[in-house]
Amino acid sequence: MVIKQNRGREWLEWQRRLFTLVQVGGVIGLMWLAVALFYGEMGLSRYLSMRDHAKSLDQELSVLRNENVALQQDILRLQHDPSKIEQLAREQLGYVRKGETVYQFIPGSEKPREPSSKP
Repeated sequence: MVIKQNRGREWLEWQRRLFTLVQVGGVIGLMWLAVALFYGEMGLSRYLSMRDHAKSLDQELSVLRNENVALQQDILRLQHDPSKIEQLAREQLGYVRKGETVYQFIPGSEKPREPSSKP
């Protein structure tokens, strides 16, 4: 009977060691997962930076879409609105209508006035 009792204790000791080994392996596995989550190539910090980059790209896309709409409206006005064409011709090309007088002010060409001497 001594043999049976020792076998049972050995079996319990072996189970205890196996359970401990599984626990240690599980803890090591969880630690590895935590490290990979925070410091891995596709970890949490990478995810957060990619999310911020995606937000900035969305904002940039929104700005570009608004600018595109404005440019499309300018194109339509240039194609169909004579007043817009005239405005651009006057501003950029210096065109004037017959009978108009154009005054141009050149910056920095003003001469300081000398005090007038009264007799």
